[in-house]
Amino acid sequence: MSYKITDGAKAKQTVLSPYTHFFTETVEVGRISPLLFFEAGHSTYNHERFYWQNADKTMTLVGIGHAHILMNEKKHGRYSDISDKWQQLCSKLVKEEKDMAPVLFGGFSYDEQNRHHSEWNEFPSSYFFVPSFQLKIADGKTLLSVNLITDSENATTIFDKLREERDRLIHIAQVEEFDITVKNKVIETIERGKEKYIEAVENVTQQIKEGKADKVVIARAIELEFEQDLAATTVLQAITNEQQESYHFGLQVGTSLFFGATPERLIEVKDGKVYSACVAGSIRRGKSAKEDRELGEELLGDPKNREEHQHVVSMISKVFESYCEDVLIPKIPKLMKIRDIQHLYTSVEGSIGQQNNIFSFVEALHPTPALGGVPTTVALEMIRKHEEMDRGYYAAPIGWTDASGNGEFAVGIRSALIQANHAYLYAGGGIVADSDPNEEYDETWVKFRPVLRSLGGKLNG
Repeated sequence: MSYKITDGAKAKQTVLSPYTHFFTETVEVGRISPLLFFEAGHSTYNHERFYWQNADKTMTLVGIGHAHILMNEKKHGRYSDISDKWQQLCSKLVKEEKDMAPVLFGGFSYDEQNRHHSEWNEFPSSYFFVPSFQLKIADGKTLLSVNLITDSENATTIFDKLREERDRLIHIAQVEEFDITVKNKVIETIERGKEKYIEAVENVTQQIKEGKADKVVIARAIELEFEQDLAATTVLQAITNEQQESYHFGLQVGTSLFFGATPERLIEVKDGKVYSACVAGSIRRGKSAKEDRELGEELLGDPKNREEHQHVVSMISKVFESYCEDVLIPKIPKLMKIRDIQHLYTSVEGSIGQQNNIFSFVEALHPTPALGGVPTTVALEMIRKHEEMDRGYYAAPIGWTDASGNGEFAVGIRSALIQANHAYLYAGGGIVADSDPNEEYDETWVKFRPVLRSLGGKLNG
């Protein structure tokens, strides 16, 4: 069956006219829990919200309502299409210096040429929106903007109503009581295509031995069924508590929520500087500090994991050397330790070139060898042939940019898709010539663990 986005999402798109204006206004407000502000939008904007918190907890963004949607179903040119539309929209912006730069939030599918009828039907190839109400917590301040994109002659009246709605949302978040710590009860855990996954790893390993590729990432999914529908705020609260060191995100599209806690930054642009991270190669955490240290040393010295990591470093380095100036890349990786797993990690930074923006980097970097393989085109063809799964937005770029050109995208791993009382979890691993299918299978369970635990499930059922 062919892939088709729901009509409801299509109907939400708006068209710019010569008379369109992009109005924004920012006020500083008292302390607001970002999750409670997210929850305040539940009744009226249940399918029109996003949540973002960076890994070092220095910035949190929440968006409620659709001021404008940018999306496409393009198989080619989808990144430049979103970039061009965003620049056109920003050219309509009317703001004062004190006002916060409006944010565009969303993501891209992993592989626009490999979409199937699946749980991802509501998600187009590219989906972004400007929120009507934009909360930002950073630098000790809590700021809230109202965004209006309109060609109406009654813009002033409409904006006054949005101010009233802003105040209503603030009041709800600050005064009303919510229980966002409800425990979810899993009634069934379904492994989807375990045998196919094992077979795929075997087939890909053989082809790598034959020299057709150096590395290919093969993923799989599990499905959880719950006693009752899952609440978006509840699962976001749980994952932020479970994975303190990660990027936290939630994107609602139609009736679905894609959320997760990823350790992997794809790209950040901040005041003309560009940052990325090479995260590849992994091992479990130890049961004691001594065992944890020994496992970390084993990972740093393991040829397979170091080779897998170097593939990522080499690819990202080439992109930065082409798109940036003053590139800095450490020669030796460090350990990134998060709750359930240790990764090899290398930071990359540079100064952005004048002709590039954040979407240029997203296009050039996705998919990294950590989530695709080497060579990229060959790995993608093998994934399409052997994985037999629509990854949707799993392992794909998700994040934000603003009207000032700043922004950050992470890689949507350690993630799940929520629909009513069902959750779909995804995990994969890099397959190389000496990969063992059963060991790769076991590693996916380690990667399932953070989201599985946050949803109330248990490892290995």
